[in-house]
Amino acid sequence: MTRTAVRHRAEYALVAAVRLTVGLLPDGLGRGLGTLVGGFFYLVDGPHRRVAIRQLHAAFPLRTRSECRTTARATFGHFGRALVALLKFSTLSRDGIRRRVEYEGGERMLAALKGGRGVLIFSGHFGFWELQGLAHPLRFPPMHVIVRPLDNPWLDRFLDRLRRATGNGVIARQGAVRRAMRALAANECVAIMIDQHIQPKDAVAVEFFNRPAAATAALASLALRTGAPIVPVFCLPLPDGRYRMIYEHPVECPAADAADPVRELTQRCTDVLEMYVRRHPDLWLWMHRRWRNGEEPETKGRGMFPAAAADVEEPGA
Repeated sequence: MTRTAVRHRAEYALVAAVRLTVGLLPDGLGRGLGTLVGGFFYLVDGPHRRVAIRQLHAAFPLRTRSECRTTARATFGHFGRALVALLKFSTLSRDGIRRRVEYEGGERMLAALKGGRGVLIFSGHFGFWELQGLAHPLRFPPMHVIVRPLDNPWLDRFLDRLRRATGNGVIARQGAVRRAMRALAANECVAIMIDQHIQPKDAVAVEFFNRPAAATAALASLALRTGAPIVPVFCLPLPDGRYRMIYEHPVECPAADAADPVRELTQRCTDVLEMYVRRHPDLWLWMHRRWRNGEEPETKGRGMFPAAAADVEEPGA
């Protein structure tokens, strides 16, 4: 057995042990454990900590370095809690999940489905996005989640089972466009993450926090090709320890004579995500190098943030 295979099995065993422990803990203690986990990685994961602080300072130039460090520390704590919450949800029954969530804007999702062309759902690595996926089919028709497999095959199989547990489907990134179009034609939901860096050949240029960023063009391309409405979704924590699943107003498509409708629609979606990140900066994945100039060292796969982008191929690729 190779060293990598041993490491993958050890990582899975650790996650399984934490899951067993979290399943036995009250929710409040679980959140405290998640905060401790995130705080630990803030201390030991120097590469991601430096990326987070640097990007926070660039996105919020009026904030001091001390303020950016405080937000970065809070972000690590949040993602520790997000991990523990996901493991906790994986141990719950459907009724157990329902008791821990509330829905806002659900009428927007139902209205979008009435159009008969399916619905494109988008979000980012913000808040508790995996919980949103688990809770969605408990009130609405299941969604198909477009994902990139994790590097660790044991954890990838675990996450795949978890994502399907409440009825969702999973579409691998490679060859995803045809399967997504078939799902939309059947009036089903397809979910795409839009906040990861994309290689230039598959990207459209947008502004994110007043800085150029490469974003997937697949969401806008699918919407313009199929006529499916685009609904932003987000999951925020509530003071009582539960979670609010928010379904925003559909994003309007640009006029038919727009010079670059794919870029314009992608920008509109990015603006919605940015609005939420500005409201709750500690809930977004600042550890991912969203803006790249070729000078920063790569941090892929280290610490508690392995690569797990949900990008898809360009339609027609």
